[in-house]
Amino acid sequence: MTDSRAEPPQAYGEFSLVLDPSIYEPLPDDWLVGITDVVGSTSAIRSGRYEDVNYAGASIIAALGNAWGAFDFPFVFRGDGAAFALPPEGFMVATSALRQVAAFAKTNLGLNLRIGLLPVGEIRAGGRDVRVARYAASESATYAMFSGGGLKWAEERIKKGRYLVKPGRYTTKPDLTGLTCEWTPFASQQGEILSLLVEPFEHTSPEVFAALARQVLAVFNAASRQSHPVPQDMGIPKNKATYVDPKMWAEVAFNSDFRKYDDGLRLTLDCTAEQIEAVEAILVAARARGEVNFGLHRQSHALMTCLVPSDRPDSHLHFLDGMDGGYAKAAEMMEAKGLSAASLR
Repeated sequence: MTDSRAEPPQAYGEFSLVLDPSIYEPLPDDWLVGITDVVGSTSAIRSGRYEDVNYAGASIIAALGNAWGAFDFPFVFRGDGAAFALPPEGFMVATSALRQVAAFAKTNLGLNLRIGLLPVGEIRAGGRDVRVARYAASESATYAMFSGGGLKWAEERIKKGRYLVKPGRYTTKPDLTGLTCEWTPFASQQGEILSLLVEPFEHTSPEVFAALARQVLAVFNAASRQSHPVPQDMGIPKNKATYVDPKMWAEVAFNSDFRKYDDGLRLTLDCTAEQIEAVEAILVAARARGEVNFGLHRQSHALMTCLVPSDRPDSHLHFLDGMDGGYAKAAEMMEAKGLSAASLR
């Protein structure tokens, strides 16, 4: 992936294939990585502002794609934020878009959006990597998957005040065309909506983590529709006048990002209590072996934020999170467990 104009790498249609570390390609040193997250997201969610948090989290993807003129760059939605990568010629576009969405979140949503940007070479100098693969959720929707630990490394340093993008004095509004929250939350059909994060420890080999991730996925894949949280029956639009035909709704489900690999597993699933208990037992044992850390959060509904790219409206994308804290709550649990493990060493 050394040429920003080159054809993108092959997209894999089976999610289990993106667990194979050999399919990931390193980004060039001069590429840029940007990361955003809502400061105090768990407090905002606790106040019932989960839709605002998710909208702020997805805003950089919409703003950057509209400013860049295409959505062909790697990105991942993380619930209360997002991460992306752009070639070096995108520095001014990325900086401007980051400033715009931070100002928008503050002014329009009352949320503080932390924004950071740094070159891949800086991450490699810190001992981590940024490698990318592509997962085809459907024929029209493709998502980037990240490995190498680079995004996590960058996020940790941005949270400590490094690589922050300073606010601009004269910031225009971001172009968020195509970013919508049209649907009421989806109630669980199987029992509970699960938000699950699983990350390898630094010394865990990619092969060991891939084997564990496949074991986890096998539990959820055994259920109907692989524990997909978007119902087969039509969702309920907020605007009762909205009409979507059944074929279009099926595409919405296919195009959603309920399974992601982002320096680890990031899953939003509709599953039974028994499935959750089985997976938790697997992960508790793996954590005791020093292989992974994990966080999970159970809730009754899933939330969907939609993006219809201006350059390819047929490749509409649908970002999923749990309604009652979701990934933010799972990350909070994972951080607490990580601190507990550190105190024992």
